[in-house]
Amino acid sequence: MDYVDRLIESADFTGNVTCMGLDPVLDALPGEGGFRERVNAFAEQLFRRMKLEGLSPAAFKPNIGYYVINDNPRDEDFSGSAALADVLDMLESFFPSIPVILDSKRGDIAKSSQNYAHEAFDCWQADAVTVSPYMGSDSVLPFAFPDKGIYVLNRTSNPGGKELQNMLALDKVDSHELYPFYDAVAHHIAAWAGEHRGVGAVVGATNMEELGRIVGYYAGRDVPTLIPGVGSQGGSAPEVMEAMRKAGYDVRLARINSSSGLTHPWKKGPAPEDWLDACLQSIRRLLDETKC
Repeated sequence: MDYVDRLIESADFTGNVTCMGLDPVLDALPGEGGFRERVNAFAEQLFRRMKLEGLSPAAFKPNIGYYVINDNPRDEDFSGSAALADVLDMLESFFPSIPVILDSKRGDIAKSSQNYAHEAFDCWQADAVTVSPYMGSDSVLPFAFPDKGIYVLNRTSNPGGKELQNMLALDKVDSHELYPFYDAVAHHIAAWAGEHRGVGAVVGATNMEELGRIVGYYAGRDVPTLIPGVGSQGGSAPEVMEAMRKAGYDVRLARINSSSGLTHPWKKGPAPEDWLDACLQSIRRLLDETKC
């Protein structure tokens, strides 16, 4: 079963297209102790309750930066990486059929990209990875492992994304007209997806007009989308679902991501006593908003 088939199967199985970001922040974690101990306790309690209550997102997405920042390699301390390994083990145990996307935004010259691909797929055993398109096909395509997914940054949700992504460019792949750079990238992504099933796009949820335009281009092309920006960045899951359906895009190929809005919805400060109920309430709401 290839990655696109896995996305469709997990969406049908869970009944939603939610992607749950797993980006732990030490100050927001309940309990005491070091980073690894607190991440483990938090994840085990949360995942166990989610499983008991039948709350399953259609994907999970740990961002590697939130873990390795807690490593101190020169002191032989790899507690951050160990915490990520523990979380991945728990996901495999509690949610064995749900894809895991490693958010590492890699991209380098060909041999280095190949090394980063092995890191994501062999070392971390992820199902998909996020990749930068800036260096072109010989940087992206080394990630095209059999039955694995690649989410290429297309139109990101961060405010600074427009500085380069909205610049006009001459696109020589799909036509000879001027497009916003994100459109030109979308044309390359669709071409790569035609050669390697599983190549997808990261498209932010913070501009519905742009999102609708991009997913409309992908409609019927089996291009998966990873859609961040819902929750703390201001994006609306119901609006995203409406835009995708209006564009004729198969919503089962999308994964609408929320991270801090699900794992620490209290925004700032230490976790409250009812942190588990707060997380479950936010998860339940997003699952309901992204029903497919």
